[in-house]
Amino acid sequence: MKSYHLYIISLMAATAAALSGCDENSETQKPVIANLALGIGNNHTAYIGSDMHMEAEIAAEGIIDRITVEIHSEDGSGDEIEAEYADYAGQRNAAFHKHIDIPDATAPGEYHFHLTVTDREGNSTTVEEDIAIEDSADAELPVLSVESAPAENEAFTAGQNIRISGRVTDNTAVGGMMAVLVRDGETPTEQNLIIMFLRYYQDAAEVEFEATIDAGAEYDKNITPARIQGSNAWQSGKYSILVRAWDPSSNTVDRYYPISINL
Repeated sequence: MKSYHLYIISLMAATAAALSGCDENSETQKPVIANLALGIGNNHTAYIGSDMHMEAEIAAEGIIDRITVEIHSEDGSGDEIEAEYADYAGQRNAAFHKHIDIPDATAPGEYHFHLTVTDREGNSTTVEEDIAIEDSADAELPVLSVESAPAENEAFTAGQNIRISGRVTDNTAVGGMMAVLVRDGETPTEQNLIIMFLRYYQDAAEVEFEATIDAGAEYDKNITPARIQGSNAWQSGKYSILVRAWDPSSNTVDRYYPISINL
């Protein structure tokens, strides 16, 4: 009996050693970052008081855990600009697309940009690029032309489609635009808006848009649709459609179109 137990223990030890050997020979590939683009038309330039466009293609055999961005001056002076993005966690392949804010107090100059992807096994990959942060000399507002909109104070009942459309032009480039519903008397915040349309752009001088949503819809029209509930839940009453467009220098134009909702 004693020899039998010794045999089992030896067998278990040998099996564990074999499995350990297999793990050592099957290392997970580090994340891969490709086609990194920074700024308008990949010009590697950001503007103080605005935001900088970032996009890249990411593949992570070990599954994405987090993505971080760090921007620091070339000479090491000044504060670092940092951001972490957890909304890609759990994905093996991701089309990374974000905009990072450049604070008003940032000094102009040459900077280093670092994008790091870390997977769930602790592997990480970092790509580095040189960028310039500049004061913007552009003070010209985008031109927002709304071509189709509801009549003033038009009433919509549950299920009826709310629609607004038009185009935006800018002397340099259109940075982005949105159309949202906000209840009368409320200051627009990220929490209380119902998003009908949201897009970011890179180097387009002119864009067309069509924003639609059904009154009482369950989900909004965000880039990733979200459930309409809580602080932005539908209510009967007066609303406004807010159409906002901006350029890379944060020159922003707003238009309001009053409507009412009867659910």
